[in-house]
Amino acid sequence: MLQSATVARSQGAPDAVVVAALLHDIGYFLYPESETSIHEGRNTEHEALGATWLSRHFGPDVTAPVALHVEAKRYLCAIEPGYFEQLSDASRESLMVQGGIMSAREVASFAKDPECQAAVLLRRADDLGKDPAMQTPPLEHFRALMTASLKPV
Repeated sequence: MLQSATVARSQGAPDAVVVAALLHDIGYFLYPESETSIHEGRNTEHEALGATWLSRHFGPDVTAPVALHVEAKRYLCAIEPGYFEQLSDASRESLMVQGGIMSAREVASFAKDPECQAAVLLRRADDLGKDPAMQTPPLEHFRALMTASLKPV
């Protein structure tokens, strides 16, 4: 997730998308069985679980891209030739459990979602952030962005 946030930041994504990139897979940490269930053909919707948990402290500018990052993968597979082939093996495997490539009707609906572009930015950062050897700043580097993105108390 540090890799995704680093990529989002380097690509000039809005601060909320950088925070979303940092936190987008939190559902896997909150519910560890989410990650292994994909290999068993079950979708525990880590994106929805994570977005719901994050919504206690962050607004929709952070939580919507988190909630939609799987849909963004399905969308990009449908609209962008070659996108599926560039996915990691794990992303390809999870795609099938997560609903597969979007239909034309789903594409049209997703494209109208006001959060579509933020979700696509997050998805692209996630795709490029899969290199475990990538050099990233420490988590502390993102503290100010996260703090600024918190809901007012």
